[in-house]
Amino acid sequence: MDQDKLLALFEQIKKGEVSPTEALDQFKNLPFKDLDFVKIDSHRLFRKQLGEVIYSQNKKMKQLITIYNHMKELNQPKIIFTRITPKKAHQLMEMDNQLIYNEKARILYKAEIKVQQPGQIAVVTAGTTDIPVAEEAACIAEIMGNKVKRFFDCGVAGIHRLFGIYDDLVSSNVIVCAAGMEGALPSVVSGLVDVPIIALPTAIGYGANFKGVSALLTMINSCSPGIAVVNIDNGFGAGYMAGIINMRRK
Repeated sequence: MDQDKLLALFEQIKKGEVSPTEALDQFKNLPFKDLDFVKIDSHRLFRKQLGEVIYSQNKKMKQLITIYNHMKELNQPKIIFTRITPKKAHQLMEMDNQLIYNEKARILYKAEIKVQQPGQIAVVTAGTTDIPVAEEAACIAEIMGNKVKRFFDCGVAGIHRLFGIYDDLVSSNVIVCAAGMEGALPSVVSGLVDVPIIALPTAIGYGANFKGVSALLTMINSCSPGIAVVNIDNGFGAGYMAGIINMRRK
């Protein structure tokens, strides 16, 4: 139940079209539905602008099916599974042909992708191998109703590539920069624009990269102001934060 549906229900109660008992029945699963192995947070949409998102890695197929059926029963306007394998995603899609799988982002969702927020979010990667994590961020931001523009393979090894997208960067409300290896891209971009930067370190690299730790430390230690850093490979967190910032930058 989202805010519009809740207001509509209140109006129906006020007009006598729905009895208090009937309304109570609709509220019985608020604020959460306890399924023993999981408690579905049906109130999160009111608090966070996005309903509960199901992190699917290591969850059993039976658990995912149970969660999906109950979220559907609760009339959740957006159903999102992150880090879900193609095999599990396609099994759920067989149950409902309205589910959409973004294999690159590893996100399965049931939601209308519709731009509802002014302004745009730019998602930039240093390299091609950073794309899956960046795509997770882009997909989440789009599901939240934001316009997203993607710019891939624009790292500091060929810094001139950034100048070709400069106009798009400065006209964005927020920029997500995904980079592995040394993770220098967010610092460079931040030095060029007055736009909030969300630095997204990826585990791309080898040797002294330490599976993304070097990129994370570079981003945290940036001397360029205006950068916030999320955890390694946390595309979901970066996309959500970008969406919240864009909502407030009218």
